Amino acid sequence: MPTAAKQTATNRRSAARKRASGGKNDALKLLKADHKEVSDLVKRFEGGRLSKDRKIAIAKQICVALTAHAQIEEEIFYPAAREAMRSGEDLLDEAEVEHGSIKELVAAIESASPDDDDLFEARVKVLGEYVKHHVKEEESQIFPKIRKSDMDLAEIGQKLMTRKQELMRELKGDA
Repeated sequence: MPTAAKQTATNRRSAARKRASGGKNDALKLLKADHKEVSDLVKRFEGGRLSKDRKIAIAKQICVALTAHAQIEEEIFYPAAREAMRSGEDLLDEAEVEHGSIKELVAAIESASPDDDDLFEARVKVLGEYVKHHVKEEESQIFPKIRKSDMDLAEIGQKLMTRKQELMRELKGDA
């Protein structure tokens, strides 16, 4: 029969594993789903022969998705990650700087004239490359550190989901 101390340690580890897995509201799963959504949109934009109107619509979807995603990361995920991670603050600093560059490109795409096809398409392509780089670093360097931390991924995931729904209503003009 386990001693009380061993049982307490086992219970703590079990609770930490439960927090780390997060279930369907797992913060990391939600952020990865956002990454995949944007990646798929960029592939659709770049692939095939699309009408100018279709490209404009997809570019707008990319910009809205990235705007909401960056905001929930900056408002909720990054502060929680800074608190939970024992090391890797430089990774979070770099991620925030990358967000700044992505936001500038999103603003340029949103304010650009789609009639300047070459420049418009080049901006979306470069945006896709920035996002691909950013996602690779987050998923390969930051997320594993978070998965090992004591962050409550279910709680943070719920906050991310709620805030993203609010932002999407605002960004799409449904507020």
